[in-house]
Amino acid sequence: MLGDKKESRTKKENNTFITDKKICVVGLGGVGGFLGGALARVYPHVMFYARGTRKEVLFQKGISVESEYMGNFTVKPEKVSDKAEEFGVMDYIIISVKNYSLEQVCSQIAPIVGERTVIIPIMNGTNPGERARKYLGKGIVLDALIYIVSGSNEDFTIIQKGDYASVHIGLKAPDKEEQKAIEEMYEIIQGAGVECVVDEDIQAVIWKKYILNCAYNVLTAYYRATTGELRKDPKKVEEFKDLLAEACLVGRTKGVSIPDNMEEEQLKHLLYIQTEDATSSLRRDMDSGKPNELDTFSGYLLEEGKKYGLSLPVTERFYTELKKR
Repeated sequence: MLGDKKESRTKKENNTFITDKKICVVGLGGVGGFLGGALARVYPHVMFYARGTRKEVLFQKGISVESEYMGNFTVKPEKVSDKAEEFGVMDYIIISVKNYSLEQVCSQIAPIVGERTVIIPIMNGTNPGERARKYLGKGIVLDALIYIVSGSNEDFTIIQKGDYASVHIGLKAPDKEEQKAIEEMYEIIQGAGVECVVDEDIQAVIWKKYILNCAYNVLTAYYRATTGELRKDPKKVEEFKDLLAEACLVGRTKGVSIPDNMEEEQLKHLLYIQTEDATSSLRRDMDSGKPNELDTFSGYLLEEGKKYGLSLPVTERFYTELKKR
């Protein structure tokens, strides 16, 4: 391992290192690369499932992370491959891919999933855990999300902004084995120096972030803007509030436990918490002409709204305009 680090971020408090477990990270972009790097510099049996040029760079040089939360470091995992069967059955798998790639990825990693493998899809959207259970048909799939601002440069260096990175995990009514998996995953993530929170109502927490994304990702993509540029324009702030309100309406209508002050809380996140130069993955993908998750945000929200007979005019306007691109 090369580079400097903030040692306080890598110390565990009241946890035991799980050094004999095999961990695979699937998807080494902004989120997966950050988590993969954090895990690989602490645990000896971390493996990266990657393809193409990214695989070659990771194999030859390891993964480089420039982080305001953890410091800058470069680390090599135990293995890097695009052939999952080379890894053997994993104890833990973190999946961090685009929503539209999940089914294909689950098919590709099937050889490394055993009946007791713990799988954590850390992705955008409201239902990646549910879909992963369907696609894999085995293992213990936890529901999860992450609060982080991070991206991947053209040389595959991971850039993380802001002094926070927080993974949330949980399951609705977990049985004894599932609860054990949650506790172990908590220890592993905390042990890597990344904050981890276990939530009893994980779906409410997932929707909390999803509501933010349905406003923030869409607006930053539409205006090709940073957080600072949104903050400075009263019109954009009002549109942000309107998009939040429509996403909250859908969630509440679906029976998700969404607090009455959710819109206010997420507005504060935009105005006071996010860094000025932050932007969204949706904006980055659309600007570069890559496949994107617009349908994960506005598309899914409009579909759910239609099921319940809800009118979402602001969401529909931005979705229609962005689709034209």
